[in-house]
Amino acid sequence: MNDITTLESLRKLQIISATLKKISEIGIQYVTLDDIAIEAGLSKGGIAYYYSSKELLIREAFRVFFDRIFLRSRETMERYVDPIDKLLSFDWLYNWNDPEIDIGYSMLFDCMSMAGHDAEFQKMYHEWVESWIALLVVAVRDGVKAGEFAITDIEGTARAISSIYHGIATRWYLDKISHSTEWAIAYARQAIRGLLNLKE
Repeated sequence: MNDITTLESLRKLQIISATLKKISEIGIQYVTLDDIAIEAGLSKGGIAYYYSSKELLIREAFRVFFDRIFLRSRETMERYVDPIDKLLSFDWLYNWNDPEIDIGYSMLFDCMSMAGHDAEFQKMYHEWVESWIALLVVAVRDGVKAGEFAITDIEGTARAISSIYHGIATRWYLDKISHSTEWAIAYARQAIRGLLNLKE
């Protein structure tokens, strides 16, 4: 990789990081290129050199962040051998001290909001959901093959597990007064084990 390519990669990372930070602080609908430029320590022209529009930059930021989260999720699952442990390995989703939490949930909720009226965001949200399901399908299939899970609809079960995590995470993040971290972890585990007909 030559020096110019390295500099361009670093500059794009700098811009994406600034975009993620500003979106998590003020939201996708309110963030401006000026906000991002100030956060990145660049001019608007410097940003425009790499990203021709705010929309293109924001979509790229979403993709980069979601790719990072899926890599982390896959690596977390791979630490476990037992399929049920793989499926229950997402306690980090409910950790207020995790540096990805505020950015991740803000990005997700903004993406969901935009998906209601923007085809590109609808596509991104769809890809996000399908990526989670594909990740979970592997563990569910392993559990079926090992005789641990007595289910016939592997993909449907993975979709349900994904929905359990998503629903509980939404309540945990948006209503922390009534939905503690302990509640989120305990009931995600209980719901998933119940879905798979596993006893505690």
